[in-house]
Amino acid sequence: MSQLKTHKLNVLTLPLQGIQLIEASAGTGKTWTLAALYVRLILGHGWSGQGLMPPQILVMTFTDAATAELRDRIRERLSQAAHFFRGQTQVADDFLLQLQETLGYDANAQHAERLEQAAQWMDEAAIYTIHSWSSRMLRQHAFDSQSLFDQKRLDDA
Repeated sequence: MSQLKTHKLNVLTLPLQGIQLIEASAGTGKTWTLAALYVRLILGHGWSGQGLMPPQILVMTFTDAATAELRDRIRERLSQAAHFFRGQTQVADDFLLQLQETLGYDANAQHAERLEQAAQWMDEAAIYTIHSWSSRMLRQHAFDSQSLFDQKRLDDA
């Protein structure tokens, strides 16, 4: 039987490609971590290539309440990071300070602009419950999946 490796999570060095699992108890900072990873994805930090925008990043969770909270908290974090990169706030956590250090200071204005755009696009963000994402994929690919266009969700009694 294989053993899962557990590591202390470093949000700045977590690979953004492949499958990564973040498992933690309530109140341990999962939402903060997801928002920080989102900032990295927007800025293209951690891989060679251009950053992504909210419609290109899929976030899945379990409940409708969690999707609403994630959307709000990520939007807030993007705005906070934009203000930081624009130099409009002196208050910053270690994540933003270290991110700026690894990205360099020359492109602060471009980073701020990109983060502001992403915050404005958060209504288009792909943040879903597992059920809602599955339903959407079945509707979008109804012919491929040989399913009906109108799916009905049956809650488990």
